[in-house]
Amino acid sequence: MSTTHSGQVALVTGGAAGIGRTTAVQFAARGIKVVVSDVDAEGGEATAALIRGAGGEACFVRCDVTRESEVAALMAAVLARYGRLDYAFNNAGIEIEQGRLAEGSESEFDAIIGVNVKGVWLCMKHQLPVMLAQGGGAIVNTASVAGLMAAPKMSIYCASKHAVLGLTKSAAIEYAKKKIRINAICPGVIDTDMFRRAHEADPKKGEFAAAMHPLGRIGKAEEVASAVLYLCSDAAAFITGVALPVDGGATA
Repeated sequence: MSTTHSGQVALVTGGAAGIGRTTAVQFAARGIKVVVSDVDAEGGEATAALIRGAGGEACFVRCDVTRESEVAALMAAVLARYGRLDYAFNNAGIEIEQGRLAEGSESEFDAIIGVNVKGVWLCMKHQLPVMLAQGGGAIVNTASVAGLMAAPKMSIYCASKHAVLGLTKSAAIEYAKKKIRINAICPGVIDTDMFRRAHEADPKKGEFAAAMHPLGRIGKAEEVASAVLYLCSDAAAFITGVALPVDGGATA
């Protein structure tokens, strides 16, 4: 983002909680208008209300990113309200696996690939024409350290995040000369409601998660959000097509 943010607009999918909510709040704190989107209307509205309560400008638009008609309607809503889109954080994703590859179900596969891969593809498909028409923009997609390495008992999720990086890198090259930068973040284990639920169900998961990061702890949503805002900023003007780990050294 530029040093002056007047009139700039950001879209955050998966904005009802966790990394998405925190990133939406950080965008707004810099004077950027934010469109929050999620399938969770209550959580998404709460994020928008949080931003407005702090003096920022935000609205919520419900969207299931696996349905092209809803993604198209989301982009139409962004344009109808603000007339442009400078930054897109395609963060909607799910993580529902519990077992080894041969124990997975077709419904699990379809759900994970649908949100994590098709959702990112559909969002970029409808964001890119807007950015092309206005002469540029920046997109950040949420991948994972599981997009850079193996993830035992999460093989479908792992494959989906590898796919996000394939989409990100390919699109980054396709649109590099059109002043549209496209990057991905690859978070390690981050302290969100999702992680806390898993930790409460199995405390050993928390111990393992801390141990897998050489920095000796899990990450904070604010740390991932800061990486997203950096990739959107003019400070990252020569960066496109990267998969940036935010993982406390885990992939190293």
